[in-house]
Amino acid sequence: MKKIVFFLLSLTLWMAQSSFAQSNQAAAALANQSGCMACHKADGKLVGPGYQEVAEKYKDQPGALEMLMQKVKKGGAGTWGRIPMPAHPQLSDESLNILVTWVLKGAPAQ
Repeated sequence: MKKIVFFLLSLTLWMAQSSFAQSNQAAAALANQSGCMACHKADGKLVGPGYQEVAEKYKDQPGALEMLMQKVKKGGAGTWGRIPMPAHPQLSDESLNILVTWVLKGAPAQ
């Protein structure tokens, strides 16, 4: 019986890890399709800040997800320097949620 329980727990963990990897890959693909990667990368500044730096800045801040979703949708400047981020009003709330959640995790590849 213990072997069966261990097997089922292992299988569940493997499925969860596989699901996380797929969702991270989907978010990365969405970032590429939406033009985010033209100015950002996961680790380090390009034109805009790296996603790991963004994740660190907003770690444990209440309301960060919603605030950043609005910032991506409406654009803005001043937080990371003088170069403005263009607005992305074409992105749905669902897409914004996927992208910003991924960024707040530090844009993991897997």
